[in-house]
Amino acid sequence: MGGKNKQRTKGNLRPSNSGRAAELLAKEQGTVPGFIGFGTSQSDLGYVPAIQGAEEIDNLVDSDFRMVLRKLSKKDVTTKLKAMQEFGTMCTERDTEVVKGVLPYWPRIFCKISLDHDRRVREATQQAFEKLILKVKKHLAPYLKSLMGYWLMAQCDTYTPAACAAKDAFEAAFPPSKQPEAIAFCKDEITNVLHDHLIKETPNTLSDPQAVPEEERQAKFYRVITCSLLALKKLLTLLSDNELDSLEEKFKCLLSHNKFWKYGKHNIPQIRSAYFELVSALCQRIPQLMKDEASKVSPSVLLSIDDSDPVVCPALWEAVLYTLTTIEDCWIHVNAKKSVFPKLSAVVREGGRGLATVICPYLLPFISKLPQSITDPKLDFFKNFLTSLVSGLSTERIKTSFSECSAVATAFFECLRFIMQQYLGEEEMEKMLVNDQLIPFIDAVLKEPRLQNGQLFDHLAETLSSWETKADMERDEETAHNLEKVLLNFWQSLSEICVEKINEPEADDKSVVGVSSLLQVLHKPKSALKTNKKKVGKVRFADEIPENKENEKVVSSEGENSEGSESVTEPLTHNPSELVSSLREKPLEDLVCKLAEMSINYVNQQMSEQHLRFLSTLLNTFSSSQVFKVLLGDKKQNIVKGKSIEIAKLAQKNPAVQFLYQKLIGWLNEDQRKDAGFLIDILYSALHCCDSNTERKDILNDLTQVELKWNSLLQVIEKACSSLDKHALVTLWLKGEILGEKLVNLAEHLCNMGLETTESYFSERWTLLSLVLSQHIENDYLIGEVYVERIIVKLHETLSKTKTLSEAENNDSSLPYVCDVAYNYFNSAKGCLLMPSSEDLLLTLFQLCAQSKEETHLPDFLICKLKNTWLSGINVLVHQSDSTYKQSTFLRLSALWLKNQVQSSSLNIISLQVLLSTVDDFLNKLLESKDTNLLRAYIGNVMPNDSEWEQMRESLPMQWLHRPLLEGRLSLNHECFKTDFKEEDIKTLPSHLCTSALLSKMILVALKKEVVLDNNELEKIIAELLYSLQWCEELDNPPIFVTGFCEMLQRMNITYDSLCALGNTSGLLQLIFKRSKENGTLWSLIIVKLIFSRSITSEDVKHHYRREEDSFFPLTEGNLHTIQSLCPFLLKEEKKKFIAECIPALLAWPKEDLYYIDGGFGYFAIFNSSLQTKSIDDEELLHGILKVIITWKTNYEDIFLFSCNLSEANPETLGINIEIIRFLSLFLKYCSSPLAESEWDFIMCSMLAWLETASENHALYFDPLVQLFACVSCGLACDLSVFFDSTTLDTVGNLPVNLISEWKEFFSQGIHSLLLPLLMTVTESKDPSETSFQNAVLKPMCETLTHISKDQLLSHKLPARFVTGQKTNLPEHLQTLLNTLAPLLLFRARPVQIAVYHMLYKLMPELPQYDQDNLKSYGDEEEEPALSPPAVLMSLLNTQEDLLENVLGCISVGQIVTIKPLSEDFCYVLGYLLTWKLILTFFKAASSQLRALYSMYLRKTKSLNKLLYHLFRLMPENPTYGESVLEFSNKDPKTFFTEELRLSIRETATLPYQIPHLACSVYHMTLKDLPAMVRLWWNSSEKRIFNIVDRFTSKYVSNVLSFQEISSVQTSTQLFNGMTVKARAATREVMATYTIEDIVIELIIQLPSNYPLGSITVESGKRVGVAVQQWRNWMLQLSTYLTHQNGSIMEGLALWKNNVDKRFEGVEDCMICFSVIHGFNYSLPKKACRTCKKKFHSACLYKWFTSSNKSTCPLCRETFF
Repeated sequence: MGGKNKQRTKGNLRPSNSGRAAELLAKEQGTVPGFIGFGTSQSDLGYVPAIQGAEEIDNLVDSDFRMVLRKLSKKDVTTKLKAMQEFGTMCTERDTEVVKGVLPYWPRIFCKISLDHDRRVREATQQAFEKLILKVKKHLAPYLKSLMGYWLMAQCDTYTPAACAAKDAFEAAFPPSKQPEAIAFCKDEITNVLHDHLIKETPNTLSDPQAVPEEERQAKFYRVITCSLLALKKLLTLLSDNELDSLEEKFKCLLSHNKFWKYGKHNIPQIRSAYFELVSALCQRIPQLMKDEASKVSPSVLLSIDDSDPVVCPALWEAVLYTLTTIEDCWIHVNAKKSVFPKLSAVVREGGRGLATVICPYLLPFISKLPQSITDPKLDFFKNFLTSLVSGLSTERIKTSFSECSAVATAFFECLRFIMQQYLGEEEMEKMLVNDQLIPFIDAVLKEPRLQNGQLFDHLAETLSSWETKADMERDEETAHNLEKVLLNFWQSLSEICVEKINEPEADDKSVVGVSSLLQVLHKPKSALKTNKKKVGKVRFADEIPENKENEKVVSSEGENSEGSESVTEPLTHNPSELVSSLREKPLEDLVCKLAEMSINYVNQQMSEQHLRFLSTLLNTFSSSQVFKVLLGDKKQNIVKGKSIEIAKLAQKNPAVQFLYQKLIGWLNEDQRKDAGFLIDILYSALHCCDSNTERKDILNDLTQVELKWNSLLQVIEKACSSLDKHALVTLWLKGEILGEKLVNLAEHLCNMGLETTESYFSERWTLLSLVLSQHIENDYLIGEVYVERIIVKLHETLSKTKTLSEAENNDSSLPYVCDVAYNYFNSAKGCLLMPSSEDLLLTLFQLCAQSKEETHLPDFLICKLKNTWLSGINVLVHQSDSTYKQSTFLRLSALWLKNQVQSSSLNIISLQVLLSTVDDFLNKLLESKDTNLLRAYIGNVMPNDSEWEQMRESLPMQWLHRPLLEGRLSLNHECFKTDFKEEDIKTLPSHLCTSALLSKMILVALKKEVVLDNNELEKIIAELLYSLQWCEELDNPPIFVTGFCEMLQRMNITYDSLCALGNTSGLLQLIFKRSKENGTLWSLIIVKLIFSRSITSEDVKHHYRREEDSFFPLTEGNLHTIQSLCPFLLKEEKKKFIAECIPALLAWPKEDLYYIDGGFGYFAIFNSSLQTKSIDDEELLHGILKVIITWKTNYEDIFLFSCNLSEANPETLGINIEIIRFLSLFLKYCSSPLAESEWDFIMCSMLAWLETASENHALYFDPLVQLFACVSCGLACDLSVFFDSTTLDTVGNLPVNLISEWKEFFSQGIHSLLLPLLMTVTESKDPSETSFQNAVLKPMCETLTHISKDQLLSHKLPARFVTGQKTNLPEHLQTLLNTLAPLLLFRARPVQIAVYHMLYKLMPELPQYDQDNLKSYGDEEEEPALSPPAVLMSLLNTQEDLLENVLGCISVGQIVTIKPLSEDFCYVLGYLLTWKLILTFFKAASSQLRALYSMYLRKTKSLNKLLYHLFRLMPENPTYGESVLEFSNKDPKTFFTEELRLSIRETATLPYQIPHLACSVYHMTLKDLPAMVRLWWNSSEKRIFNIVDRFTSKYVSNVLSFQEISSVQTSTQLFNGMTVKARAATREVMATYTIEDIVIELIIQLPSNYPLGSITVESGKRVGVAVQQWRNWMLQLSTYLTHQNGSIMEGLALWKNNVDKRFEGVEDCMICFSVIHGFNYSLPKKACRTCKKKFHSACLYKWFTSSNKSTCPLCRETFF
């Protein structure tokens, strides 16, 4: 259709595609292109789909199938693969008739594609074929002949999945019984296809050379050949003999081709392998044909005998054997001695070249088939053959491979026995076989330990057994005699080589081990070879292993099996069938005795350890009295004196016992021997020779008491554990009293010792203890159970002592060993119940883990060990099958102990955390128990009863009440508490907190596993947890332990949400509601908390509230608190019901009832709660209540605490007063209708009287109710101040005539005259913290003081306060005020700092005028003049700078610090920033001249630099205000620079932003009022800071300041005579035009983008009538002023105009600064040179003299006088 890169025809959107073209044709014409065929006879290969075009149409094929078949003819692999998968799917899904239509075209496609190069395509083809077969079934029959050849090849595919798929398809088509028939039906066609492939095809005929790369062609060809050979073999195996006869001609034809025989030498291993497999099949099925072709078969197979390819080898050797069997005269066609045997010898000599396991099994059949004529001379032939085999053993590969070594050995012995059998009686042959082959073979094996792994000795034993059996059973005497002679010869030769190996002082280790192994194997009557089939490996997971496998666990000891033997033990009795032949017994025993005697001699003479070890192994196998006699020799010594008569008798009777005492004990007690395991084996061999277990027990008891050391004892017991046979020998001794008592004493001794002794000395004894406790045999302890219990008691005693020791002592104690022993004991006790002493031990372990380090004094590593130990104990406990809880003392006592721990109030946060994490581990273990009630019962035991809970709640300190009382959420009228937390409470947590945390943790674990708790435990525990959390939350200034407790609960996820998420808490709210009505207090607050946290809705509450409605009256404390808490959530109607009930009673009550909860106090509390939520909108009602109060004032005046001593007032009176004052405050807020004059008088006079009471009784502020009274009194004063400050002209009309003036002249004055001294008094208290309840009164008091007027401040009555040496121009009363108030900026309470700031802020603008009056004294000093801002502020600043250096000094500039609100640091930073705000306010109020002097002072002290560094640590990176980012995304967002800072005392919501906002505000003021100084600092700062400042200022501040500067110019009312000023906001420009007579000067001042950091540029507009030089000077003057002076643009222009004016008036410039008016102190040039008469500014001259170090005139250079 055209090349890829050619221009596509216009409108043709898609490239050409033949498949799509076919689809289009089908759609348009309703037909599909047909198929081109090649005739219809069945012998044809069928039809092939036409690739393109069609002459005839065939409607039998479905169009979808047509498309798929077409895709199958594509070259692309992926296309073919997908098409084939699609074909298979369609075969499954379509109707049978539709699928049958494909059958005529399938054979051709299948035959082609089944040989495809891509293996995935071949696999998919067979899978699709299977689906086709399943669909069409017998309709496939007509096409079988054309398919079968390729199908058979596909079953032999080299890619296994493809071959399997083809076999599956074949089995789907034909059941196994029908398969031969199907093959026979198509045999001719199959043979033709395979013949063609093998003889005719080449790589180029199979694949298109032009389309397929050569490599791919070759690979396909090799695969086809391999498949064809294997298919032919398959054909042969499947066909019956009759069917085969008819194919004889075809096979003859195939075999006559030389090309076929060449496949045997082909370079591809797979082809050679297939070829040899086919040869074997041919020999089996058509032997006659093969005999005819003997001349080709024999060389082809036999000359390949050395082919060492692993793929070929198995098939080759099979072919070799079939050839030898089928063709008797095969040796005629090859030269055996020159061609075949040398190749065979080479392969065998080289150990089979890695294929020994394949080749060796064929060697015996091979030599058995050799005719005698070929092997002559037979002696040499067999000698060479066997020698080659032995040589093969010495190759490295054979030595390292167990299987190959076994294969060679098996072949060797098989061949040896075969040859011996064939040539028995021929002496030369016998000698050659034994002396030249067998003995050297054994010798080689003895020298090389790696060869001993191949079971060579077992083969030898089996060979000897066969000869012995034959000699015993043989009736022919000559044969028997010959065999006996052979055996005698063997034993003599074997004895010689064994003696030779042992009879050396320094015997070779390998040889000694070899000899002992050989003797052990020969001693076994029957070989283990029969069972030596290769085990099939099976993977088994741990949880599949059956639990009760008895005797499975055996402890292996170090000393055992060190000789490399297979097994060192033997049964005590032999089966009758296993008796050793007499032909072997005597020579073997003689050899053993000879070797034993030789060894003992070496041991006696040289103490040779090698010989001793050999002896041990020998005695293990041959433990007979005979051998022990030989070992004792002729000596008949008596055993050591002092032994009991029984032992002496035993020794006389039994040589083994005598040897034990004479020799063995001495050897065992030699210290230098580290590994004495083999000596213990000798001990067991000796015991084996005793007659009874009682004898053995007596001997061992005797040894235990005196002879045996601990390490020997340990090894004896370890050996007993490692073998049931050995254990049977010593059971009586192990269970006996002597060993038990010795071990108990050992435990006591070890536990009482520290670690001062050597580690090894210590550890082996502990290992012994651990072994006897933890080793079980047949579910029983090794030693008596009573001794086990006594040892555990000793361990328990040691653990119990830890608390009395220090950490260092515990570190050096025996505790780690105790833990290890206990751990092993618990771990081994899987099946048996724990004894009582074990449970006590477990409890102590649990207690040690559940307590903190401070109490237990244990190092970390020990705590870890203890934890692992007790967990292993719990594991045993919970897996016991019985009803555990009732039986287990541990579970009962641990629950009791836990309960006592949390209720004893002795826990701190760390110890509680340790306890909770230990309990967590413990409960998770309990959950593994099968007893589902276990955990529930445990939690029930820890759970306190109701009275215990009540007691714990009462013991919680009552300080939580502070906040609810202050905030008016709860009301009280009785004395509740006075003291703050006691010192001892600070360290330990209240018991309620600990108990609720523990139980919450426990139910959290239980709920996760869905354990059902009983009796509403869940609700009770959650309620108590909520109570604890609410208590913590309400504390005003919580101690560290409370905040730590809450953080710990969060970390451990012990929260209300997590508990509710897991359990059913439907009854919780009802429980809390009930408790709230009974007790009020925290329970009421919990309901509010739950509603606010959205855990419950107000609807849920209303449901309970309505149900209980009637019972709220009469009021109790609980009812009152519940109503107060619910007020915000109740409907107005419901509140009105309450109020309706209250009003009548209120009017009718006598005086006494006013004090009670169910009286005036309680009802007023309800009014106030309702008013707080704005629920009372009945103005008349409010006025009515006010009238009632005024009536009480008239009738019962002594109720009201006016100007009285509160120490005499009772709590009830305080309570009602507090509620009345609260009512009046709320009344002012929410009542909008006007009040009568008498009502105003009552409110204001009462307020002042209450305030006086509060200020006079400040000494009683420790009493909560007095403190509260003071707070509400100040609050009322504050509310009145706010009311009168906010009155406008509109609202004044509603007030009585003289009210405002009375307020200002009398009441306001009265408030501040009381509060200002009170502030001084209160701030002298010790604890200045804002959050302390002692200082709760500060908030309302300070807020009231912020409303003080400047005049009231200036007319203060504070005592005089002056500082010595303080320079000041201020009058005394003002200086006193400053000295009194300014230090309070350091006070550690925010309300005080803000109130003081507000007061001082009002004074600041007044202060500069006093410096202005004294300005002349700073005029013409001959130095740079500087003037300090108010000294008290500067000294305060110095103190604050030191404090801030501690807080912020370590943080780099630009790194933002977040200051925690209300912390100590917060107050420092707040005070510092407020001080700077005051200084800057003061600075702004000063005149230009004073500002210059002040700024010089700031420059000298570098205070401003410090401030700027601090600001860039405090200002946020993004100073966005509130949510403005979202709200004003399209406008300029609000920032801390655009929004005004409101420093409110009551408002705490903005606390987190207060410092950042204040910092931004200070920075804004600094840039505005001290731009030149900031610019100077910025230019001199390092590059990093320079960039940070520039970026931040440009982004957030410059726009604001530029706008303000331009606006100030636009709105300025300043008028210049002769100069006009205009401003352009858009371009940030100010334009000034100066005109005088004909002279016109125009200046343009341009503000930079990073104003005020960057320089302000001054450009010239018009310039008429001014000289260039003069003009430049003036430009420079203005530019210099704006850059270096701290003034606004208007001030700069005013100075510049003055300069120009003076210039035109004739005053000359100073020749130093080229300015008439000095830019700093605004003076004129006055100092004149006597010589040149030029005048200079005095400040300029001073600078000139100091910088040049000369006193000459700058102009004429004469000395200046």
